[in-house]
Amino acid sequence: MQQNNLVKKLLDFEPTDLPFISAYFKTEPDQNGKFNYKMSAETSIKQSAENFEMRSPRRKSFEKDGKRILDFLDNVDPATKGVAIFACSGMNYFKGLEYDVPFEEDYLFVFDKPHVYPLVRLLEQNPAFAVLLADTNSAHIFVFQGGETRERHDIENVKTNRTEVGGWAQARYQRHVENFHQQHAKEAVEELAKIVRRERIDKVILAGDETVIIPLLRAELPKDVEERVVGTIPLNVHTPPRELLEAAQKAIHVSDTLEDKKKIDFLFDQNYDGGTGVTGAEKTLAVLLNGQVRELYLNADFDSIEYDKGAMLIVLSDYATGVGEGLPSASLRGMIVDELIKRATLSADEIRFIEDKNLLKEAGGIGALLRYQAKGVSSP
Repeated sequence: MQQNNLVKKLLDFEPTDLPFISAYFKTEPDQNGKFNYKMSAETSIKQSAENFEMRSPRRKSFEKDGKRILDFLDNVDPATKGVAIFACSGMNYFKGLEYDVPFEEDYLFVFDKPHVYPLVRLLEQNPAFAVLLADTNSAHIFVFQGGETRERHDIENVKTNRTEVGGWAQARYQRHVENFHQQHAKEAVEELAKIVRRERIDKVILAGDETVIIPLLRAELPKDVEERVVGTIPLNVHTPPRELLEAAQKAIHVSDTLEDKKKIDFLFDQNYDGGTGVTGAEKTLAVLLNGQVRELYLNADFDSIEYDKGAMLIVLSDYATGVGEGLPSASLRGMIVDELIKRATLSADEIRFIEDKNLLKEAGGIGALLRYQAKGVSSP
C-alpha cells in the first residue's frame, strides 16, 4: 500500500489532554444550489462545546479551534466537494484539506488525537486510474483521480482510406491496413504502459469498439499492464471526457464489487485454525500487532463495525495499559478502527474498504488476509 505522509503524521500523534478535532464536511451545493456545510459546522461545533466546562482550558482550546475551522470554511473554493480539518491549538496544529470528491457525510469527531478513518477511506477509494480511448487511427489516454482529469495524452495517426481495387491488390492493401492498425495499437499501448508504470496506477480501462480496436489493444498489452485492466467500455473515440469518466467509474465500481466478494469469500475460506485469514476486531488487531497482515478489510460503513468491548480492551491492554477504558462508544470505535489502520499502514500491503456491509457482517465488519498462517488465532 502506498504510504500517505499526512495520514502517517496524523496517526503518529500522541494523545493530548486538550481536545483534538477531526472534522469532515461535504461542501457540494444541495439540490437547490445552496451551500449548507458552514451552518452544519457551526451547529456541530456549538453542540460539542457544551461537553466542556465553561472557561476551562479544554473549552478555551476547543472554542479557539472551532473559530479557526469556521474561518477556514469561509474561504473554501466553491469547486471543492469535500473538506477535512484537523485542529488542536494546545499542540499548535491546524491542517485544512480540500478534495475534489465528497466525504460520505458531515462529521465532527473530538478526541485526544486525530480520527483518520474517513480520510483514509476517501484516499483509498479514489486512487488514480487510466483510461485508453481509441479507434484505429487515434487514441486518448486519460489519468483520472478524484473525479477530475489529472493528465491527458493524445495520439493521432494518418487515416487509412478505402479503395475499390480488387484481387491481389485488394489483399495486399488489406494487409497494409491491418498492419497499420496493429502498429497504431502498439504505439498507444506503449504510451499507456509508460504512464501506468510511472504513476504506479493499478486500474486501467480500455474504451472503444469492442470488436475492432479493443482486441488489437489487448494483443499488444505487456503482462504487467494487462493484469491491471479491470474492464472495457464500448465508446466512440470522440466521447467527451466527462462522459468517459462517468462510464469508467461505473465499470470500476462493477469490478470492485466483484473483487470485494471474491476477496471476502476467500477470507472466510481461510478463516480456520492454521489458515491465512482472520475475522473480527480483536483477532485482526492481534495479528496486526504481530506484523502478519497482508490485506486489511474494513466495512466502508463506519457505524456497521462491531466488536466485543471487553475482548478488545484486553487486546489493547497487552501493549498499553488502560487504553480505551471509560471512553464513550463512538470514541472507542474510532480509536479501535484508527489503531487497525495505523498498524496496517506500518506493515500491510493494502487497506480495502468493503462497500457491501453484508459481506463482512458476521465478522463485525473487520477481517484480514495474512502473509503466513496464524495458528491459534482464527476461528474454527
